Amino acid sequence: MNQDAAKWYAVHTRSRFEMKVFEGFSGKSIEAFVPRIQVMSRRKDRRKKILIPLLPGYVFVHFDMNPEVYWDIIKTTGVVRMVSFRGEPVPAKDEEVASLMILDGTDRTVQNRAYVKTGDKVMIMDGPLKGLVGFYLRRKGQSDKVVVSVELLKRSLAVEIEDWALEKIKS
Repeated sequence: MNQDAAKWYAVHTRSRFEMKVFEGFSGKSIEAFVPRIQVMSRRKDRRKKILIPLLPGYVFVHFDMNPEVYWDIIKTTGVVRMVSFRGEPVPAKDEEVASLMILDGTDRTVQNRAYVKTGDKVMIMDGPLKGLVGFYLRRKGQSDKVVVSVELLKRSLAVEIEDWALEKIKS
């Protein structure tokens, strides 16, 4: 395999099959990567640090796109599909995968959040405005605050909210 032409691709897996798919790729000598984070697991009688997938349902593979390897990947137990656009697998950016590799196994607090953009419907999940629904407007400066427009009595109110207190909701 030509490592210069090889790119990283995201593979969508069955729920909780990330490690089985990773092992399947390893058995086929396909370079793969599952970004994981360390969290505290609560058991009945104890707490324990465990590694869980940072991006549940996804495994990254590094290969030179050719039909033989592509079909080896697709036929691996637990693989649903490759992330594609118009039927063509889309490579991930090298710098994004490199960032995930840096986060891999870290015990730093990493919060997996839905991607939020201007106009998305969000709910305030904490604080005195908990439960209020509004629309995401913008990130404010360098701080961890966002501005939400909330319709209340047919008026919109711009409210600064810490981004961790917001959750994207499906329209």
